[in-house]
Amino acid sequence: MVEIGYKLASEEHGPLDLVCNARQAEDAGFAFAMISDHYHPWTARQGESPFVWGVIGGISQVTADLRLVTGVTCPTIRIHPGIIAQAAATAAVMMPGRFILGLGSGENLNEHIFGDRWPPAPIRIEMLEEAVEVIRTLWKGGMQDYYGSFYTLENAQIFSLPEKLPPIYIASEGPISASLAARAGDGFINPGTNAEESLVVFRNSGGGNKPTYVEISVCWAESEEEGQTTAYEQWPVPANRGELNRLLPTPVHYEQLAKMVTPEDVAEHVPSGPDAEVHIKKIEERISMGFDHVCVHQIGHQQQEFMEFYMNEVLPHFQE
Repeated sequence: MVEIGYKLASEEHGPLDLVCNARQAEDAGFAFAMISDHYHPWTARQGESPFVWGVIGGISQVTADLRLVTGVTCPTIRIHPGIIAQAAATAAVMMPGRFILGLGSGENLNEHIFGDRWPPAPIRIEMLEEAVEVIRTLWKGGMQDYYGSFYTLENAQIFSLPEKLPPIYIASEGPISASLAARAGDGFINPGTNAEESLVVFRNSGGGNKPTYVEISVCWAESEEEGQTTAYEQWPVPANRGELNRLLPTPVHYEQLAKMVTPEDVAEHVPSGPDAEVHIKKIEERISMGFDHVCVHQIGHQQQEFMEFYMNEVLPHFQE
């Protein structure tokens, strides 16, 4: 069965709005939500970036059935994996059976803020693999020590552990991280780039029948033209290709990059407007690739209108 989820974009919405949007997503019939974990937005125009673990606490108190995935947290540079292990355990206690820890190798945009070197991709993925080991070590309970290539634990114990540990899903846009997701993760997340290729590597590397998640960005609006304008002004990121989204250090750099793309470049990747068939087609494209969970990111601030539209015109198609 395929499930459709809702993206809580921390770059565009403040903490109280995110909590409210999560509750509305549950009421609208979305099966799950994914929440981004950023220190900066991609561009200053997006305007927000609350601390995700505080927001998760709020979401836990206003939802009853909605599953929540961090989409995704980087446990390598900005935050030590020992802290992520404790934060995720607490979230799982507050949302029993419905919290999932999504992890990725991160972006320079968020991870360089304390002056740490931003390593090349193969090293970042090695760090991520070791971070997963640290988290799983602490989740065993009891006093733990760990001496690895990148991380150290001494006399560390997480006392507040859930009865059932949350699964760990690993994000991937390329073959090395896709193999890691198959080897060390309980599921796979693709943020929307190189989706089909990464999924094939994940399956062929031992991913088997583990859950697979993919994100798409859309922009519901009263007209296609209005949606395309909002997407270009608010979220030009989908038009970026290659390693740029992992390497640039500040929102200003992304704003400079956005001047090099056109509204047509963004529209090529972002279905816009009020035609349900356009949105359904985009979701079905991802399902045909083999993904069993599709997370929909509505660009801009018309979140309530988007959810009403999906509740009435899009979600019933997949529930049938």
